[in-house]
Parts: sequence; C-alpha cells; structure tokens
Amino acid sequence: MEDKKKAVLFNFWGVVVPRRQDVFHQFEELHHLPSGFLSSVTSPEDSAMSRAERGEVTLSQLIPAFQEECVKEAQLRAVMLPSDWSVTILMDELREAMMNVHPGVLKTVNVLRHNGLLTTVLANRWIDDSGRGQRGPAHILSVLGNQFDLVLQSCSSGHKVPESSLFSSALKHLGVTSKQALWLDADEEGVKAAEGAGIKAILVKDVGGALSRLSSFTGVQAVGPDSPPPSCSPDKVSHGYVSIRPGVRTHYVDMGSGPPVLLCHGFPESWFSWRYQIPALAAAGFRVLALDMKGYGESTAPPDIEEYSAEQLCKDLIIFMDKMMIPRVTLVGHDWGGFLVWNVAQVYPERVRAVASLNTPLFRADPAGSAAQALRSIPVFDYQNYFQKPGVAEAELQKDLDRTFKIFFYSSAEEGTRPPLKTAGVCARGGLFVDLPEEIPRSSILTEADLRYYVSRYQEQGFRRPLNWYRNGEPNFRWRSSFHSRKLLMPALMVTAGRDPVLLPAFSKGMEDLIPNLSRRHIEDCGHWTQMERPTETNNILVAWLQETHRRQDHTAEAPRL
Repeated sequence: MEDKKKAVLFNFWGVVVPRRQDVFHQFEELHHLPSGFLSSVTSPEDSAMSRAERGEVTLSQLIPAFQEECVKEAQLRAVMLPSDWSVTILMDELREAMMNVHPGVLKTVNVLRHNGLLTTVLANRWIDDSGRGQRGPAHILSVLGNQFDLVLQSCSSGHKVPESSLFSSALKHLGVTSKQALWLDADEEGVKAAEGAGIKAILVKDVGGALSRLSSFTGVQAVGPDSPPPSCSPDKVSHGYVSIRPGVRTHYVDMGSGPPVLLCHGFPESWFSWRYQIPALAAAGFRVLALDMKGYGESTAPPDIEEYSAEQLCKDLIIFMDKMMIPRVTLVGHDWGGFLVWNVAQVYPERVRAVASLNTPLFRADPAGSAAQALRSIPVFDYQNYFQKPGVAEAELQKDLDRTFKIFFYSSAEEGTRPPLKTAGVCARGGLFVDLPEEIPRSSILTEADLRYYVSRYQEQGFRRPLNWYRNGEPNFRWRSSFHSRKLLMPALMVTAGRDPVLLPAFSKGMEDLIPNLSRRHIEDCGHWTQMERPTETNNILVAWLQETHRRQDHTAEAPRL
C-alpha cells in the first residue's frame, strides 16, 4: 500500500524570515557600496560565510575572516570601504532579520500539521558562540522547534542549502521520499537544486501568494486572513511542576526565552486557554509561563476554602516565582486570573515589571461596604451567590462535563444561534443551567480535541477547588480594603471586550485614578473568552504592548546617570 505521508520543506532565508540578500542590499545602500558586493564575498564555496554555514568555523571566527574578505573584495573592485565599516554590525542586522518570522508561515504550518503533514525548516546557519541567547539563534530555533516537526541547520549537518546532501538528510529524518516532498524557496538556485533531487518546488516571490499555492500538493485548503494563529497542543509543549508547600503543587507550561511573562487563566479554564498566545509571545522574544492556576488541572491543592483566598493565592504565586528564581515578572491575567494579577501588582509591586488584564478590571474595595453588598449591586454577578454553598454548583456542573463546557465556551457571534447563558437571577431559578436544552452545539471556537482536553481536566477532581475561588468573598473584601487606595506605578494594560455579558467595559471606568501608567485596548466584537474568540487581535495587542513596555524600560535602565 502506497504511503500517503507528505512533507513540506521551507527554506529559512526568504520564506520563514526575510531574504539574506535583502539585508545585504540594505547594508550596501547604507554604506554606498555597489549592489551585490556582499553576495560576491559570501557566495564562494571557500568563503568564510560558506565555511561557517557548514560548521567549519564559529561566528567569532567568521567575523574577522569575513572582515578581511570584504577588504580584499573592495581592493579588487577599487571600492573604498567606509571608516565605520563593521562586519559585526552586519551580523547583528542578520540576527535581527532572523527574528522576523513571517506570521503566515506559522499559521500555514499549524494547519498543515493539524492535517497530518510533516513540516521542516532547512536553515543555512552558523554556530553562534556570542552568548546572546535571548535575541539570537537559540531563541528563534526554540520557537521554530515548537512549530515545525524538524529544524535542520547547515552548521549541524555539514551541508548547506542548496546542496543535495541537505535535502537527502531532511527526507531521511522525516521518513519520506522525494516524491512525497514539496520545497519552498525564494531563490531560483534552490528551486533548481530541489527539482534536480526529484522534489517538487515552488519559487517564492511573495510568501502569501506562495502559501496559497500549497493546496494542490497538500490537499489542505489555503490559510486565509481569518485563520487562527498557531496554537500549542498539550503533548508538544514543555511541562513543569513546582512544589509550593506540602499538598500544594503548581503545574505550568514553559516556552521561549527572554523576559518572563506569566499567564494566569480564569474560571473554568486551564493553561490551555492561552494556547494561541503562548507561541506568539514566545516568538516575540519572551519566556512564556502559562500556569494551571491553584486547584485547576494538574495544579493540586487541598479542598479547604481558605486555601483559595486572594491573600493566599498571591502568596502562593510569589512562592512559585521564588522557586523558579524569577525576581520580577510581567503578569497577564484573564477573568479570575485578571483579579489575581491586579492584587499581586498592588501588594508585591517590587516583583511585578508590568501587568495586564483581559476583561477583568481593577475593582476597588470600599472599606465602608461589604462583599455581599458589592455582589447585590451587580445583578449579572448573581451566579457568584449561587456558587457559595459547597456541593450545589458542583453537582450541576459535574453532571455532564461535555454539556457544561459547551455551555460555557461560545463565541459572541453565535449568540443568536444558541440559547444564552444567563448569569442574573440564577438563585431564583435554582441553577445556572436551568431552562437550557439538554443538547448544546459545540462552539466554533472549540475543536472536538479542545473540548476533550478541558473535560479531561475535570474528570478526576471536579469543580470543588475552582469554585472555592468564589467562596472567600468577605475575607477577600476585608484584605483588599486594607490597601484599596494603593496605586500601581508599573506599566499596565487593560483590554476590554465589547460583548462580554459579565465583565462589562464600563466596570473599568476610573482605573486611571489608581494606575497612572495605564494603557487601554478594546475589542468590540468579542465576548468573555477573549483569548479563544479573538486570538489574532489578542496576540497583536499583547505583543505590541509587551515589546514597547520592555523596550522603554530597558532604554531607561541603560540611560546614563548624570
């Protein structure tokens, strides 16, 4: 029987990231050198660049040899090199270019792998011994390694693109024949070499256009602008566990390198709720730690209600950071996770570099009031009153886990096609799901595999511990009242969703009074499940804010003191 397995091979330069020749051209224009000067230096088989790409010399050895070759080429062409000429700066430009991964490629790879195709990057790369891991090859290779089935570097194999030996090595690693493979390359030389090896090839003049032509070979529909960004599956990410104290353990997923960003989910979710954000933030240059919050999923804790007070939750999060040896972190939360990150930022400001929340505003606790009064003043919060008595809500939510998650997770665009979940009047009705039909359609924001994963997280421990987050109203109120007027001086971000039926954008009014460095973003056509319903918009907002915030802080830290 014929093997139906297929593989798509991507050239790193020119397809996954910008063409190296384009970087050369910009550098030549900047220094008023003839077009093609750098290509003529690097293209010979015995050039320092070629030898480095085969792993014969390292970056630190490449730079002086490359510098010398440029001088010789300039003499040969009777060209004057500028006084500030520096191969080191050129290599830094190449390093920055390789961080600019084409988002359409990652989207396409995500869809191809989901449909059973193998994906590979072949990269002409040198051994980087500069020690600049956070913004260098170590980072980008880590990101690509989480998205592609195979990343094959020329410096590791001793062969470079477009040598046939590199194609043969890739096919052998994947377990496919040349007829089962497709090659994407921005250079005609690479296309001809692949075709000479019996591999079908596409010349990439425009990455978006080339990706749309994959369907004839792969049988997979082209990725459109509305396709979701790459996600991470539970079996293809790095999992870790930290013992907070006896009986309390935190489970987390870890991806990327760089400044740490800690993601905190809400009810009734999981680290998996950040599945679209984790690869995007890692690709943007951050180390992403997505937690199963206390009592959720693989994060274990006793069932005692007081274990889930806001004060204890904040302490446990700080212990997690201590044990992970993270002195300062950027916190991003959603729903209950948003409530938690605001509290941590107020109580432990020295540990928080920046803080962001999706949907959940910073609610101020009025010392003259009470938690009960606060709940009564907001009718859509009545479900929280229903959650108070242990055992009642658990019985309803655990009765049919498939139905429970189909009811909870839905897109705001589907509101007219499915019965609404009403969070007001729950106590009077006698249950959160009362009057809802037995058969509930699965939302478009949830695949069957996603649903199965969420259900699996609750089959053993149920809802008791997650619901206990709601059962510390008065202790939380008294504790938060003790610092209700404390300002948050670090950079902060509040993202509101126009169609969230519970956490209304209006609730965030006046947050600037306590948060002078607050940035705001708004996604109008979005409900409560922001990360899943609008993943691309959410990623764009978070990446832009994180990069600008860290860039500004790093610049301030580096500024000389007078």
